[in-house]
Amino acid sequence: MNNPRKPIDRFHAIIPAGGVGSRLWPLSRASAPKFLHDLTGSGQTLLQDTWDRITPISSDKRTMIVTGLAHEEAVKAQLPKLSTANLVIEDSPKDSTAAIALAAAILAKREPDVIIGSFAADHVIQDSPAFQAAVAEGIEIAATDKIVVIGIQPTEASVGFGYIKTGQALAVTGAPSALAVEKFVEKPKLDRAKKYVESGKYLWNAGMFIAPAALLLRQLAKSEPELHAGILELAAAWDTDQRAATIKKVWPTLKKVAIDYSIAEPAAAAGLVAVVPGKFSWHDVGDFAAIAELQSQGRKNNLAVLGSARVLSDSSSGILVSDTKRMIAVIGLEDVIIVDTPDALLVTNKENAQKVKALVDSLKATGHDEIL
Repeated sequence: MNNPRKPIDRFHAIIPAGGVGSRLWPLSRASAPKFLHDLTGSGQTLLQDTWDRITPISSDKRTMIVTGLAHEEAVKAQLPKLSTANLVIEDSPKDSTAAIALAAAILAKREPDVIIGSFAADHVIQDSPAFQAAVAEGIEIAATDKIVVIGIQPTEASVGFGYIKTGQALAVTGAPSALAVEKFVEKPKLDRAKKYVESGKYLWNAGMFIAPAALLLRQLAKSEPELHAGILELAAAWDTDQRAATIKKVWPTLKKVAIDYSIAEPAAAAGLVAVVPGKFSWHDVGDFAAIAELQSQGRKNNLAVLGSARVLSDSSSGILVSDTKRMIAVIGLEDVIIVDTPDALLVTNKENAQKVKALVDSLKATGHDEIL
């Protein structure tokens, strides 16, 4: 039966704002993860940029944030237009399925025909109109009872992202770019990534998707029935005086699983997933090398500076990030990464940027929690 409401009127955005971003230590910490920082020099945090990018489609009143207890006050301070009803606080980190499915279930309880869209709080997208055009197409496709992902045209054979294998074009009114999804593939090795890019049939998986909440929850029930039952129990109590007691009872029992495994991959195998190729630049700013690339805008001999430091640079390139006022001099270093904070200093280079996570794991193992 056709829904009398326009798809766009059913749309409600969800912004999962979680994760520590340990590859961006010591700037990103458990108490202040990367989405709470300005990593682009825009004057706004990544969270604020995400909000401003999606609310022209969803509106302030139809945008929900899912975040951790430690970040509640910072999120409220950064997003003054966020309503209390649209702030979901996770009791502890449970990976993406619990966060997104709980938000979807709460919204479906309030509005059974809602179409939700999930957009991470820590991505950088520089062409908001193109992003919004892709989301608008995705909403139209989702209204045909599909899960829709927004894929990114690869600019290189990256081994840092998962890929989406595209299939035939889909005939959906209002969505001329719609393609079927044949399958999702894990982060590949370099030789395979090169073949994916050369084929022209693969897109990067940016983790953005749009779907009817009811369809999302049906898929979760098939793949993770116990997790689904827990999510529904939480959603049923969420807008009642039983919320706190139900969280205490149910939250610890929820399985940690990424939404790629619980919903996206099984749905693709069942032919229920479509993709809209995003015609915009996209960065997940996963490490300092990515930030350096973003800041230098391809100028290899440039030392990009982010933050408040006073800097003297001679014959140096890379990035310097600081939240101190000290003078920093850099001479004759190429592709350097310097991150200066009041209680920790990181010095490395772009080639080793991915190793910062291992360093953080080592600090954690040796009991240095006070700087994590």
